[in-house]
Amino acid sequence: MTPPGIHTLAIHAGESPDPTTGALVPPLHLTATFHLGTAEAGAAIFAGEQEGFVYSRWSNPTVEILQRRVAALEHAQAALATGSGMAAIATALLNIVRAGDHVVCAQAVYPSTYHLLDVELRALGIATTFVDATDWQKVARALTPNTKLLYLETPGNPLLTLCDLAALAHLARARGIITLADNTFATPINQNPLDWGIDIVVHSATKYLCGHGDAVGGIIVGGADFIQRCANEPLRYFGGVLSPFNAYLILRGIQTLPLRVERHNANALAVARFLEQHPQVASVSYPGLASHPQHALARQQMRGFGGMVCFELKGGVAAGARLMNAVKLCSLAVSLGDTRTLITHPASTTHSVVSRAQRLAQGVTDGLVRLSVGLEDVEDILADLEQGLAAISNF
Repeated sequence: MTPPGIHTLAIHAGESPDPTTGALVPPLHLTATFHLGTAEAGAAIFAGEQEGFVYSRWSNPTVEILQRRVAALEHAQAALATGSGMAAIATALLNIVRAGDHVVCAQAVYPSTYHLLDVELRALGIATTFVDATDWQKVARALTPNTKLLYLETPGNPLLTLCDLAALAHLARARGIITLADNTFATPINQNPLDWGIDIVVHSATKYLCGHGDAVGGIIVGGADFIQRCANEPLRYFGGVLSPFNAYLILRGIQTLPLRVERHNANALAVARFLEQHPQVASVSYPGLASHPQHALARQQMRGFGGMVCFELKGGVAAGARLMNAVKLCSLAVSLGDTRTLITHPASTTHSVVSRAQRLAQGVTDGLVRLSVGLEDVEDILADLEQGLAAISNF
């Protein structure tokens, strides 16, 4: 039998009609605890000899449906939902590394991830080397005998640099090193890192998976044994669990994920082409443009190029501030993957948690603008950017 298509999985994977009522929409289980049945059944569940729900910090039926759905979309054995994207990253990391271990991480990653590795885990005796992961040879030179993890983000935040997933997975596997990739920007619609040999994938489900800007969550996907260890140890005892209500909202969002991502892809490509030709724009980064230095790699390992565009204005940071104050449809806000187009200045917002030197080393300049292209009519997005850019030229 032919495997289900991506739209079918997004709607049906992991669920079945409610056995009590026949409801097609998965029930929202707003409960902290569950009846164990009998003393014998409760003991068997606690001993791991019998499946069952005990307490929503351990597992919850609504959350479990979300986990099964994302695992199916990412071609994984299992998934674990968490309270945020950072909870997913921290839970996965704490299930891999201990004091004395070493991590090699891509230079261009989400700044909170950078801080977690550079400050918080370093205080626990876990060292991290940040490296230009667009060059596998630089990654190879950074590996040491105690390297346990290679952490990647592709496309990277916010410059949209790509990592060669297959090459880096091969390099790490030959050394017995675990690979982990943040797939938030690409989504499982545009890219499946596990298919290229990566061991673990994380998502900020707040972004495209939810897609409506109304719920915070995270997801880890990978092998069943790894996911079970994450659930039994770091998630259970550090407590970064996802609420059933947020799981319900994210499940609702995923039903339209393939349709939304198709629109994000098309709108972002049109915006990137527009910006590339605009006289006020110094440079544009978007994997779907032939001018992107890794366009060939993007065509190889991605099915679509995503909804994120970043660009530099010729007038630098002052011009960027004028643009963000002039736009009307585009919303000046952090986060991404929303139905709305969001515009932000990374140096003063998302990347302000790292030092200026670290930010510049990542390529995040003072005047960089990041655009999360939404689902509005693309003509309206372009018109808003046009009038915003005109405000710069008229200044």
